[in-house]
Amino acid sequence: MYESYYGFHERPFQLTPNPQWFFASKLHKRALAYLQYGLSQGEGFIVITGDVGTGKTTIANQLLARLDQQIVARQIVTSRLGPDDLLRMIASVFSLSVKDNNKTAYIEAISHYLTLLHGQNKRALLLVDEAQNLPLESIEELRMLSNFQIAGKPLLQSFLLGQNELNAIIQSPHMEQFRQRIIASSNLSSLSEEDCQAYIEYRIKQAGVSRPLLDQSCFGSVYRFTNGIPRKINNLMDRILLFGYLEDKTLLLQADVEEVITEISGEVAQRQPTQTIPIQAAPVAVMTTTVTAPAEAATQATPANPYHAMLAELSGLLDSSLEHKIKMAKELDTLLNQQHQQVMRKLEDDKGS
Repeated sequence: MYESYYGFHERPFQLTPNPQWFFASKLHKRALAYLQYGLSQGEGFIVITGDVGTGKTTIANQLLARLDQQIVARQIVTSRLGPDDLLRMIASVFSLSVKDNNKTAYIEAISHYLTLLHGQNKRALLLVDEAQNLPLESIEELRMLSNFQIAGKPLLQSFLLGQNELNAIIQSPHMEQFRQRIIASSNLSSLSEEDCQAYIEYRIKQAGVSRPLLDQSCFGSVYRFTNGIPRKINNLMDRILLFGYLEDKTLLLQADVEEVITEISGEVAQRQPTQTIPIQAAPVAVMTTTVTAPAEAATQATPANPYHAMLAELSGLLDSSLEHKIKMAKELDTLLNQQHQQVMRKLEDDKGS
């Protein structure tokens, strides 16, 4: 809508990740380097975690864009898939033909396909997005698939993308064998204030405009509102540029940015929920890994467990749900008794007649 007004050849702040517009902050460069190392090993698991909108998919797309022809990559987006459904999904994304609809048939089909790839001097890479939704049993199924080997050479490598809840799942006591298979991992955090400004200027330039569109004072306001999260930056900057177009401004000032922020803050998408329901219970121990590889590992333990409040709230919700179910059961029992009495009366009337 505003592209021609500013002189862009395309929108600079689209939500859809564009591998050609990869902004290499210090953290993203470091993460990508470790992930490329992990991919070069051709075995085990590569794990990327981070808050919503921190660039996990962008990093993954950047890595996939650099794959050589010997790697056949496929992506799945999980939604609490059980082990059997996960196997069906894997067979589907690799376009495998399965004779029978049972677990053994799917495993045999996957094994046969991986063997064929090996014979062609190729290997498979499975990209699992939203991996925090996977049950422990499904992650264990992925680990079992990583055991497919020929002459000691693994046939499948998996790449897991997930929100920070995935860290807690991986740190579960039952996941020791899986943790030993992780060859490289990265936890993405938000951009620094300096990188936030560089990110905005980079995307504007990539879209075809080299002149300043924002006064220097604007960047601090953008950073404070978005906390340096790229997706939030994209959302806000898109609205700021739209505001400038509607108000016929070619250079936006801090007051303009603050006006847009005030407007956005009153919208439904920005309102805080009155009740938060956790989508998945997590283990008590929570670890945050910044970047991990055989040559270097940095693991920091969070000082406090952020799930205590969530579990307490979940407990309250369960209590409330239980009370509701008991009430419904009583009402159902009363209804059944009434129906029983009606049937008995009808039987008595039939006998009397």
